[in-house]
Amino acid sequence: MSESANLPMNFGGIEEEEFSSLGIARVIIFPVSYEGTVSYGAGTGAGAMAIVDASRNMELYDEETDAEVYKIGIHTLDEFKPLESPESMMNGLYERAKKLLEEEKFLCMLGGEHSISAPVIRAHAEKFHNISILQIDAHADLRDEYDGTPHSHASIMARCVKDLRIPSVQVGIRSISADEARSLDSGIPTKIFWAKDIVGRSDWIDAAIDSLTENVYLTIDIDGLDPSLVPTTGTPEPGGLGWYEVLTLIRKLAQKRHVVGMDLVEFAKAENSDAPAFLCAKLVYKTLAYIFQNDTPKVRGKLFTGITG
Repeated sequence: MSESANLPMNFGGIEEEEFSSLGIARVIIFPVSYEGTVSYGAGTGAGAMAIVDASRNMELYDEETDAEVYKIGIHTLDEFKPLESPESMMNGLYERAKKLLEEEKFLCMLGGEHSISAPVIRAHAEKFHNISILQIDAHADLRDEYDGTPHSHASIMARCVKDLRIPSVQVGIRSISADEARSLDSGIPTKIFWAKDIVGRSDWIDAAIDSLTENVYLTIDIDGLDPSLVPTTGTPEPGGLGWYEVLTLIRKLAQKRHVVGMDLVEFAKAENSDAPAFLCAKLVYKTLAYIFQNDTPKVRGKLFTGITG
């Protein structure tokens, strides 16, 4: 049995209570086990805890930022379990997120299907002024409702952009319905960077970030990445973003804007497929490294700049 198997079941497998207890933690990991409105592939309900489990195998030193990121304090909450209906689930998540934000900590939610992001974004919008959303996703998620509910994974951005009028930048989109396409001409406050125009390039990143407000909520639907990297997701659309493209985007976002909260959703647990869960865990950890780069203890005293001899 590997050493990691004996580590605590928290994000990063953090053994030291001084870095994992709620009281001192700067970051709260909020696992949400929910797939109440899935319309294709299943497994997202088990995704959050699969990511937590995989994270126990990561190196906790990030060479790019020369940081032991976990030493800012990362506390992992117990799973938020499904409630009886989509509406009650969204209301429950909203109330829980509001309470957590009163703790003055950075909230990182793990899903779970993408519908769970809307109530958490709503709670952030009530706390932070001048907020916008950066969405990494294959799908626009602008349907007014889907399968009979406005609380669908296909409607999360409709709830935020249409109902709450929160401005957004949507990156990596490559699947949209005709009704969603028509809604883009109705004046909703969103700007789309289509996958077909940006994959394999980085010259669009500054324009995307410059379209955001001072405070930003980052929502990462893992199907925004190419399915060759993460095939285990609800709807694996071909032609997505690469690992380093996403890291460059998030690194520059953290440098130029104040990221106030985040989530990573739509990872679907599958048997005998560990790499996608590990990628999700690593992406969350790298994102925290960028966001808290100025607050994390340094190991070598210098940032990684390229090839070393």
